[in-house]
Amino acid sequence: MQILILGGTGFLGPHFVEAALAAGHTVTLFNRGKTNPHLFPDLEKLQGDRRAGDIAALEGRRFDAVIDTSGYLPREVEASATLLADSGQYLFVSSVSAYRDLFRAGLNETDAVAPHPDPGNEEIMQFYGPLKAQCEQAAEKAMPGRCTVIRPGLIVGPGDPT
Repeated sequence: MQILILGGTGFLGPHFVEAALAAGHTVTLFNRGKTNPHLFPDLEKLQGDRRAGDIAALEGRRFDAVIDTSGYLPREVEASATLLADSGQYLFVSSVSAYRDLFRAGLNETDAVAPHPDPGNEEIMQFYGPLKAQCEQAAEKAMPGRCTVIRPGLIVGPGDPT
């Protein structure tokens, strides 16, 4: 498979890269080129800045799968997923914080997501959960039926910056 990883060199991304390579897939990275740029020197690296709207490097590209480890704002995810809509599948790494009632036992993917109390406010730290929920919706809208969302809880391990 041809896999694009949005991000790929921060905390979470290298684990996806290594797993994909170990399975024999071809991996391309898209990121700003600022975090750990020395990683994966043999991979194709596309450079841009989603937050600034600089995603031209993705134009005209198609992949079997896209793994989005770096989407925090709905406009970022909407733009990249729309541009990559000819790709086969879009995996969005969300968060358990996207749930409306994240402390209720027995949550599953059909449970309600957190509404954004201040629509348009992009303060990530303050509105992390609602923004992740909106990112999920943006990805699904761009690639209906071809979007997979995972909502991990606390992620720790090698490379954890905290």
